[in-house]
Amino acid sequence: MPESAGNRTDGERGALDYRSAGVDIEAGNRAVKLIAPLARSTFRPEVLGEIGGFGGFCRLPSGYREPVLVAGADGVGTKLKLAFALDRHDTVGIDCVAMNVNDILAHGAEPLFFLDYLAVGKLDPERVAEVVAGVAEGCRRAGCALLGGETAEMPGLYAPGEYDLAGFAVGVVERSRLIDGSSVRPGDVVLGLASSGLHSNGFSLVRRIFMPDGSAGRGRLDRPCPELGGRTLGEVLLEPTRIYVRPVLDLLGRVAVHAMAHITGGGLVENVPRVIPRGCRVVIRKGSWPIPEIFHLLRREGPVPEEEMWRVFNMGLGFVLVVDRDEADLAVEILSRAGEQVYRVGWVEPGEGLLLC
Repeated sequence: MPESAGNRTDGERGALDYRSAGVDIEAGNRAVKLIAPLARSTFRPEVLGEIGGFGGFCRLPSGYREPVLVAGADGVGTKLKLAFALDRHDTVGIDCVAMNVNDILAHGAEPLFFLDYLAVGKLDPERVAEVVAGVAEGCRRAGCALLGGETAEMPGLYAPGEYDLAGFAVGVVERSRLIDGSSVRPGDVVLGLASSGLHSNGFSLVRRIFMPDGSAGRGRLDRPCPELGGRTLGEVLLEPTRIYVRPVLDLLGRVAVHAMAHITGGGLVENVPRVIPRGCRVVIRKGSWPIPEIFHLLRREGPVPEEEMWRVFNMGLGFVLVVDRDEADLAVEILSRAGEQVYRVGWVEPGEGLLLC
């Protein structure tokens, strides 16, 4: 009986391997070789071992009596679409680190180590190295070690040239110095630290405004904008998230800080109330700090209602601190000397929630 076409032997069909299915093991090994020195450049004294094991090892720093570990996880989000459109991949790694370390910093934690997760459709070792170089730079700025991570090649899951990037940070704080907002009281002063721009939030709306057809082309992103001081729109949008770790940790050893908030998705409106206890209301005065022009441009071109702007974007403040009224001047002086643009933006009074006025 003749053999049907559906019953061909393996020899007739040809042997399959992983590479023919879309996964290139050799490219993965080459990427690891490029990444290893980047990670090594971030190591703290507490790091044990080398890159390449099944896990990373990190001791707790000495000097803690009752150490508490603080952990966070976050990603870059659809800001990556701008990186794809501009074919620039050296800044999004900084964003990824910043979104995590700023979160755990809000509880007073010193970041110890960071782990990244990079998922691609087709592995390009040089592009992976470019992304991870940004991650390493972010870790150096935060003073934490890039302890390890994962690069996953998953053919068919991502469009050509696209990837996803997320990360995980672990830090440590003395239990007695853990900041959870419980010490906030009426009369406290609210300080705001300037953002470097949009940071990594609201980019689905940003792309709807500036790339309404969803095109991956560069278009107007490459053109200088007079409203933005001659910088291109793409440069301003890709400006990496500011990392506040070093100046804020220095402040915590010298000033009574009652609460801190990282201003991410939800803006001031939703993030500040997360760290304010019942019976207290934060009042934030609009106009007490300069709002960068990119936010005005977004509002005009949307057009986006003012209320929505405040709910989506940081509006020029990336980090907020609530400090004792008697130490507010000292806090401003310390942060300013550290290179931060710091503003008195409000106060705490009896009540509930947050009032923008």
